[in-house]
Amino acid sequence: MSELLDAFWSYEKALGANDVAALDHWLLDAPDTVRAEGSMVLSGHAAISDFRRSRGTGAPARTVERVHEVPVTEGVAVLIAETLRAGGARGLQTQVWQLAGEGWRIAAAHVSAVPGPPADETPDPAVWRVVGEPLVAGAGEGPLAGLRTAVKDLFAVAGQRIGGGNPQWLAEAPVESQHADAVAKLLSAGAQLAGIAQTDELAFSLAGANTHYGTPVNPVAPGRITGGSSSGPAAAVARGWADLGLATDTAGSIRVPASYCGLYGWRPTHGSVPTGGLLPLAPSFDTVGLLAREPDLLCAAAKVLLPARETAPVTMLLVDDALTALAEPEVRASFEAVCRALALRTGLELVRTDTGMGHYLEEWLPDFRTVQAAEAWAAHGEWIDKHPGALGADIEARFAAGSRITDDEVCDANSRLTAARSVIAEALSPGAALLLPTTSSPALRADATLAEVETTRAATLRLTCLASLAGLPAVTMPRLRVRDLPVGLCAIGAPTMEHALLELTHA
Repeated sequence: MSELLDAFWSYEKALGANDVAALDHWLLDAPDTVRAEGSMVLSGHAAISDFRRSRGTGAPARTVERVHEVPVTEGVAVLIAETLRAGGARGLQTQVWQLAGEGWRIAAAHVSAVPGPPADETPDPAVWRVVGEPLVAGAGEGPLAGLRTAVKDLFAVAGQRIGGGNPQWLAEAPVESQHADAVAKLLSAGAQLAGIAQTDELAFSLAGANTHYGTPVNPVAPGRITGGSSSGPAAAVARGWADLGLATDTAGSIRVPASYCGLYGWRPTHGSVPTGGLLPLAPSFDTVGLLAREPDLLCAAAKVLLPARETAPVTMLLVDDALTALAEPEVRASFEAVCRALALRTGLELVRTDTGMGHYLEEWLPDFRTVQAAEAWAAHGEWIDKHPGALGADIEARFAAGSRITDDEVCDANSRLTAARSVIAEALSPGAALLLPTTSSPALRADATLAEVETTRAATLRLTCLASLAGLPAVTMPRLRVRDLPVGLCAIGAPTMEHALLELTHA
């Protein structure tokens, strides 16, 4: 099969040169063509092509030491290539080649995963600020023993600086003498820190695009954003470079990237997980939570962070059509089907109800944003005044808006939010879990305009702000699919219902 081997070596040459057009040529142009790497599986010629364009670099420098050829049937063969990287790391590349009308083409490919950014490569600066092998070792045993954790660059890590997603902030930050409370808890349970992962600047965004460090690749939605502000941890977990992401959620900064990247995400009841050693954004809403690919891991890590307590089980699933209507039509269609399936699997009653929340959201959201922006300015305004131009234009504009908010406006907004919490508490009796789409749409394309980003941010905030303004626990599960893109299913419960909501992730 000399023609097959000629095709293989042409493909390998294109891979090393990151010649996307040539790579597209050698890939079978079919909707069921598959490429897998680690936990990432891409289906279809278009999705694989988008991924290659978005990652920006080709395969790392390597030598193909041996190629094993296994004929399967006429016109189909498997090639297994043994590779050696410059730093000594070895890998395998398995390809199913099919003889089509235009010649041999790759119908399926699997690349052996490297556990974390390889030592001979520069870590992706859009994902990692610093990595190690590990960066910090955990206890030798415990429920999280050996699990690799990506820590959002807002948490104190002893011996490191907090960068906050901004190089100027990083340059002036002191070296931390001790770990943040949540970091210490995970390390004590056996987890190890794979590295410190990037964030949108000072966590004041839901997009995941950082003007200084770049936009991480979304491995499950090539060519699209990861969402933020926990962009680095989400990308690291989705790529298989970390098992767990330690992150923060103020207005949706865990839930949004989890939705866009096909991950499980969790934000606890406000105040239930300690925030010591955390760089704040808006303390009235800041929470410490987690990202994971698997529900078992999410639940195990959440139990490490949470205080031990008994909580009411979930006894009913609520759907409010006024809230669901805030999502795009295709999202709503998938949401309805998933809710019915969840009710069948759990045996729980699916109750359609008018919670009243949908009627007040247009009033609550401005109040939430007022308090959030005012607190963000109180936390960082002095530094921003001293460093004009240090922030990206969109982030700077949000802080500038916070600088103009008066004490009376904050007082009035907080008064209305107190009333909002009463409405929400009345709707969410213990045992009730409110279901809604995590985000209003799938992830935007990475080249979306600033106007498109702001429009999508405002639409998604209407869904994410409910748990945030009321300080409620929420989980998001990768259950919805829209145009073959992931969207999360979110469940919100009454205060301290974390364990009950986490159990839903197994259904």
